[in-house]
Order: sequence, then C-alpha cells, then structure tokens
Amino acid sequence: MDNSSPHPNPSNPHTIGSLTNCQRNITKGHIINSKTKSYGIFPSFDPLHQEFTPGQCISDIFPDRFSFNLVNKKEKNITHAQELNNLVLLNSSPSSAIVVTNASIKDNIATSIAHVHQADFPLIKTIHHAAFVTSSEAKLFAMRCGINQACCKDNISKIVVITDSIHSAKRIFDSSVHPLQSHSAAILSELRLFFNKSQDNSIEFWKCPSRLKWRFHKDVDKDTKSFKPTPSFSCKISWDYCRKTDSNDIIKQWKMRFQASDGKGNNFLDLVDNDFNTIKPLYIKGELWLQAFGHSNSLCARAT
Repeated sequence: MDNSSPHPNPSNPHTIGSLTNCQRNITKGHIINSKTKSYGIFPSFDPLHQEFTPGQCISDIFPDRFSFNLVNKKEKNITHAQELNNLVLLNSSPSSAIVVTNASIKDNIATSIAHVHQADFPLIKTIHHAAFVTSSEAKLFAMRCGINQACCKDNISKIVVITDSIHSAKRIFDSSVHPLQSHSAAILSELRLFFNKSQDNSIEFWKCPSRLKWRFHKDVDKDTKSFKPTPSFSCKISWDYCRKTDSNDIIKQWKMRFQASDGKGNNFLDLVDNDFNTIKPLYIKGELWLQAFGHSNSLCARAT
C-alpha cells in the first residue's frame, strides 16, 4: 500500500486526491468542501464517543439530575432578576457552586470566561481565547471550563450554571450528530463522574439574557470585552465557523441578486412575519430560515 503523500491538484488543492494521509483521516469522508481552508479545521464531531451510546447516555441513566430553567418572555426584567437573586441566596452554602459564563468575539477572536462562585471560597475565574470559532462554540466552552472547575471540588453537591446561551447548554445532552460534540462529550464525562459520587448531586441551567444586566452576569460580560488578544500563530478554524462564513456569503449573494432581479415585486414578493417585518434567509441557532413563516401553510407553500 502506498503511504506517500498524494500529488497536489493544481486546479483545486482541496480535492481528496491532494490531501495528506493525516488530512484524510481528519475529514472522515470522501466529499471535501472546496472552501475548506488549507490549514485545517478543528475536530468537532465524535458520534462514536461512549457518552453517546444508546442506553448509556447521561439523559438515560440520570434523567432527574439535570434541568433547564428558561425565561418567560412576558415576564418583566426586574422579576427575572429577582428570581436569579433568590437563586443565589438559596444556593449560598459551601456545597453549591454557581457558574456564571459568557463569551464575546471581536476580530474573529473569541474570549470565553467563567466565574465560579462558592460560599466561603475565593472566586475562581477561567479565561480562554480561540480564533475562528462561533459564539455558540465559545459559550459552550466557557460552560465546559466552569463545570470542570466545579466538579473538581469534593464538597460540591449542586452546580448552577447561569448563561445567556441556553440553546448551547441543551446541546450538552443532545446525542445526535452536531458540531459541538467534542465539547458535549467532555462535559458529559465530567458530569458522569460527578453524578456517580452521590445520588444527591445535580446540575441546573438557568438562562440570563444579556439585556437583563444582572450583576453577576454583567461582571462576566464586562470581562469578556476587556481583552484584546492578538494571535501569534496561524490558527485552524472550526467546522461551524467555516459553515457560518459560507452561509453568510450565500445570504449576501442572495440579497444582492434578489434586489437586482426584475422578478422582485412581480414573480417574487416580499414575505413578512406576524409583525410585518420582511423575512430573510436565516440560520441562527441552527434553525432553518423557513421556520420563520412555518406558522402559515399557504405562506410556506408560496415560498417553496
């Protein structure tokens, strides 16, 4: 078997025939995206990890040890802020850890920060930087670091994670194939050990929107924006980030071509939602943009 590096293809340097053996192993497939950067992508998928084995998942074995607390959109900010304040008071014992996380991105460099609060102990801060990742990846990594710090403490029986990205937190327990699997697997491994220590150990996830400006979350948000790191070396990009840039390019092209098209207002009409805002292609939080007007069968039929 010939293990030598394949000869480069001058027409497209990213074809399967131009990849090294190492690059072929990373791609785990026979279809190569022509826009994949030559310096590689982060390993994001790990569907065969033992944490995703059917019947052995955390959600199967410990279904009552974790919970999510969302925000009622009709609820006033001051009411939800008071709920979070009460949450802190209820978990002010040394056996509880409150993990407040956030992340921000500037000039394609993400700053992920977690503050770990525990009564009678100094505040623990974790700070990490990454280039060419999405906000969802950066925020989930902040949770990963905070949960890791809390699980390392022997006297902790309850972990409370407060984040403005609850949809990223839910990815932790999602056993389907998704780009955040590597982080999910790492967090699940930590939680499995944490839950096995005692039947009383549990974790809760609470949403805290940035607009709320709740004091603890505001401190983390301020820290994420206080750093101005500059990458010293060439960086790989994440799979999700690559898809995001491709999606942005496609949406920009769609908008430009549609605006210049003679069919606008004739064969193709502007679609509006319930608030009469123009509906545009969207991929935020991994959702299909068609879902923006899926409430109406006739409207969806006109679009498709």
